Amino acid sequence: MSAVIPLHRADGCADAPVLRERGQREVFCGLTGIIWLHRKIQDAFFLVVGSRTCAHLLQSAAGVMIFAEPRFATAIIDERDLAGLADANDELDRVVRRLLERRPDIKMLFLVGSCPSEVIKLDLARAAQRLSGEFLPQVRILNYSGSGIETTFTQGEDACLASLVPELPAAGAQEPASLMVVGCLPDVVEDQLARHLRALGIPGLQFFPPRSSRALPAVGPNTRYLLAQPFLGETARALDARGARRLAAPFPFGVEGTTAWLQAAATAFGISSEHFEQVTLPARERATRVLARLRPRLDGRSVFFFPDSQLELPLARFLSRELGMRLTEVGTPYLHRELLRHELEWLPAGTALSEGQDVERQLDRCRALAPDIVVCGLGLANPLESEGLTTKWAIELVFTPVHGYEQAADLAELFARPLLRRAKLAAEAACS
Repeated sequence: MSAVIPLHRADGCADAPVLRERGQREVFCGLTGIIWLHRKIQDAFFLVVGSRTCAHLLQSAAGVMIFAEPRFATAIIDERDLAGLADANDELDRVVRRLLERRPDIKMLFLVGSCPSEVIKLDLARAAQRLSGEFLPQVRILNYSGSGIETTFTQGEDACLASLVPELPAAGAQEPASLMVVGCLPDVVEDQLARHLRALGIPGLQFFPPRSSRALPAVGPNTRYLLAQPFLGETARALDARGARRLAAPFPFGVEGTTAWLQAAATAFGISSEHFEQVTLPARERATRVLARLRPRLDGRSVFFFPDSQLELPLARFLSRELGMRLTEVGTPYLHRELLRHELEWLPAGTALSEGQDVERQLDRCRALAPDIVVCGLGLANPLESEGLTTKWAIELVFTPVHGYEQAADLAELFARPLLRRAKLAAEAACS
């Protein structure tokens, strides 16, 4: 099994037309990213400046137990703030002081903007600067926007990491070359990818964001970085501005994507093809064998992607190339052609691509195509199920460990299980 995967193809969808739609959208807001961000940066706290609706969203999405003490909360903007009867900055300062007195374990505090805080024009950047002057060096205070007015939910992570890039220590031109893996990953996945990269001999390996805010990776002209998530456009631009260089690669979903992603690092650091083969072959073969067993469940089945998480193109590539599924339409909230260049090249020629959303028009296209499975948000899943379509919640693909060789089978199962469930229901209905 050859590990050398060509990253450029003459066919594919690199220059394919894209249907761009602007209309009603069905997506979560960027506040949802706090659910995985607060688990990743283990000494950080996320204070949403928003409404009771924001608080209910976070509480529901996180499933926090009644006795848990999470590392996120909401500073409620109430009627007095909206009416200008109270000084919102004074109220925010009071909440932050009380929070940090109660939680001395917090080393980094994010003030997270929301739709309500943007409506009243609350300047959280200035508030963060003001409060940092009071609490540094014990607590670093930053801000970013998680508002859902113009963004989809994964862009909350992008905004958070982009706000953190200016805080990264500077690495000089004399520093040796290093690799930074960028994007939140479950700890188990991060550990697995780290083992592969270290076994290859990649020097100075660091992950961003780190598990501790006191372990921020250094960045400079000799920093190379790999994106682990396709929705980190602003973070990539911020790293480029600091002198780092992105290693272009597909994303590490499935055997092909993971191999090409690791290969991009190996090539950049001069790792021989023989050593790359030796390190990656066992994991590649294990994952390939498991996918071969799962492929008959999905081969030839059709799939339709509503725009939701910006994972759509890499997932579509994985389903098409490694599991034989037919792509009826691949929608994504925003198509960043440079970051997704290799993914586009690997999609089957003629794949229907759409960017943005006009939900009623897209629902009409979906119904007309009658795909075997529809990947969509929670708000669309139940109505489509009631119409007889099989659905997969897009948000589950963000919360579940799906990157890397070891998770390739789990990723395939996420698409196979809804089809199996539908088949069992149909069989029971036929017997009754």
